[in-house]
Amino acid sequence: MLVAADKFKGSLTAVEVAERVTAGLRRAVPGLEVEALPVADGGDGTVAAAVAAGFDRREVRVTGPLGDGVTAAFALRGDTAVVEMAEASGLQRLPGGVLAPLTASTYGSGELLTAALDAGARTLVFGVGGSATTDGGAGMLAALGARFLKADGEPVAPGGAALAELASADLSGLDPRLGEVEFVLASDVDNPLTGPKGAPAVYGPQKGASPEDVRRLDAALAHFVKVLEEPSGAGATGFAASPGAGAAGGIGYGALLLGARFRPGIEVMLDVLGFAPALERAGLVVTGEGSLDEQTLHGKAPAGVAAAARAAGKEVVAVCGRLALPPEALGRAGIRRAYALTDLEPDVATCIAEAGPLLERTAERIARDFLS
Repeated sequence: MLVAADKFKGSLTAVEVAERVTAGLRRAVPGLEVEALPVADGGDGTVAAAVAAGFDRREVRVTGPLGDGVTAAFALRGDTAVVEMAEASGLQRLPGGVLAPLTASTYGSGELLTAALDAGARTLVFGVGGSATTDGGAGMLAALGARFLKADGEPVAPGGAALAELASADLSGLDPRLGEVEFVLASDVDNPLTGPKGAPAVYGPQKGASPEDVRRLDAALAHFVKVLEEPSGAGATGFAASPGAGAAGGIGYGALLLGARFRPGIEVMLDVLGFAPALERAGLVVTGEGSLDEQTLHGKAPAGVAAAARAAGKEVVAVCGRLALPPEALGRAGIRRAYALTDLEPDVATCIAEAGPLLERTAERIARDFLS
């Protein structure tokens, strides 16, 4: 058995999901051999998944999205680092949870990348998602040595809205080590930077942006791209329309400017975590996440796990808190059957509060259905 599930957001980490499923399976089948491989798709929880797979956890003090100091972590194994932008610039880093769509900055994410380079990383896997920011990666670039100036020669203020005042950009001071490493942008979204499907329009409201804020941010990011055409050439405009540029408030755009290669987050993480050899050893795969819905089918961890397992001829079942996909959609994704906690406890609040015990009971059901 292989348990390769993502977190149940708001209740259980991916590591806890694996522990609970394993406990339930072994209660039903004592002595059952279960291999746990918590997974993530590049968003929050990515570093934890890497650490569970054997990476070392490294902590460093960086700048939070509103300028406060925070302790963030990255994962390192050999010369490969897994860096999660949400560790430095995520919604959970906002003081008091107060949203700041116009002023939140990715500066700390740049500091986190620098720390990984300082630790000897030659491959940077940059997982992006769960951001508090919509600054196009300007803060990250500034932390890595870029300079963004207003007409009076002063630096622009942090955050996406301030980019409307940008008069000039100097990229000559960027950390030269960035040109010597393999840089992978791992994300589960392929949005462009601006426009109706861009970062401000699609994700800005989740970060507290009003319709007027969205308009301001979209215009500011478009201006940011135009100013960057001088120091970086036509690539600045091309990257803005590239898949992944709009990821995590546009930090994907900043990463692409630095030479990152965009790949779906779950594909990258399955490679990094050693999923293929674990899959070879498995007879049945259990995957899942908090909500199995339409978003799951578009690059989320369970879909990636199921696709890889199906290609290897392995059967897959899924666990979730809430199921919003019909059996035919699950089948097309390679999932034989899905088990929802709400099957056992219809009250959603109770499901969230008691997710662990309910998940163990669900795993017992899986064992009865597939291992008896």
